[in-house]
Amino acid sequence: MKTHHYIFLTAALFVILFYDQEPGLNLGILAIIYALLTLFKTPERNRTRTFLILFVTSILSGFAFAWFRDFPSLLAVVSSLLLLGYRSRNRKLKILFLIPVFIINSVTSVFRFFSFDAWLPKRNISGIWQKTLAFIIIPLLFISIFFGIYSVGSDHFAAVFRDYELDINIWQVLALSVLGFFIAFNYWNYAVERFIYKKNHLLNDDFQDADKIQKATYSFLDLNAERISGVISFFCLNILLIFFIITYNYEQFYEVSKTPVQLSEETHERVNAVILSIIMAVLVIMFYFKAGFNFDPKAGFLKILAKIWIVLNAILVCSAALKNYEYIISYGYTYKRLGVFAFLLLALIGLALTFIKIQRKKRNAFLFNTMIWYFYGTILACSYVNWGGIITSRNMKRKDFAISYHLEKINFSEKGLLKYADGKNDLKLKKKVLEKIKAEKSKTFLSKILYFETLKE
Repeated sequence: MKTHHYIFLTAALFVILFYDQEPGLNLGILAIIYALLTLFKTPERNRTRTFLILFVTSILSGFAFAWFRDFPSLLAVVSSLLLLGYRSRNRKLKILFLIPVFIINSVTSVFRFFSFDAWLPKRNISGIWQKTLAFIIIPLLFISIFFGIYSVGSDHFAAVFRDYELDINIWQVLALSVLGFFIAFNYWNYAVERFIYKKNHLLNDDFQDADKIQKATYSFLDLNAERISGVISFFCLNILLIFFIITYNYEQFYEVSKTPVQLSEETHERVNAVILSIIMAVLVIMFYFKAGFNFDPKAGFLKILAKIWIVLNAILVCSAALKNYEYIISYGYTYKRLGVFAFLLLALIGLALTFIKIQRKKRNAFLFNTMIWYFYGTILACSYVNWGGIITSRNMKRKDFAISYHLEKINFSEKGLLKYADGKNDLKLKKKVLEKIKAEKSKTFLSKILYFETLKE
């Protein structure tokens, strides 16, 4: 099949799957079809290990959305398919260029659509696709557009067509057709601007020979002065951080206990301070080790101080994680408290990669090229796991278990709540949960969430 075949096929599937439906099983099916068609369309030379891993995660993300239909699974589906489509066409182009490529293509899609020679087949003989496009699709598109314009401008004109009873929502079909075509067109027919290919080398992980030449960063500061500035900066920052860790841990673990609200606010403020501190630490190291000092034979002490600072920041992260764990033990699990662990874990990974960058003399781009995959992995972990079920199963063992909170605010907690209701003989709770399950099961097939289909009424 040619590119236009994929565009029209997936656009038609979008309309069929979403007409008079809510997002649910249909989006999972569409994602899996997109992934399979991408595998089929991708040439053998581009089916790298990374591409095959993304293909598997795209399939799993499609199942995850069909199972849960929540925001993390939606984010996983979208990011997986974007990465898969991007890698199917560009095996060497850096992933960081995905966002600008996506934005540019979305903005220019209208202009690229009218460049028919670029995406429609170039042949003189008549074919079924050419006839369908020329005799049906294009006239129908223009008729639909002008029908909408004329209907708004004349009630009598619109009334002529309203007199006919059609069991089809024309406006919904038109809207779904436009949206489905927009998605399909930009997925199968996106373009990468030439200037992006030219800038790809700027995001390489390793330095070029020209970057290894020792030279001052600024004209007003020679190399020796800049090196000494780095040593003084890191030495003072290490001393400052040691005192901060001491006071930070004293405030967290030894001060008098406070109310839950105060403790919650302080915990989040301190975690935010730690994360901001880690980001700034990485930026400072990137500033000093962007080029020359990675290969400077006199920068050994500077590297040692930078590594010590990384280790101290890791200790700070661990302190914040311990406090968050203590907070969970005292007041139970929530999405935010689990999210804190996720952010702190990413912070530790960022510090570890910064250490590797210094040790192996990598460019700053190495941090971004690598961290983006860890962020993607975090998205997948959030979408594949029923965190709501875990939160409920953990908290239901507590004496202060808040039933209404878990029923209304925690997703996919129904299985745990039914177990809790049976154990406590709480008929009122059981009735509410069963009513929610029944409402979800009553939805049409393509709008269903598979998780609820596994629960007994």
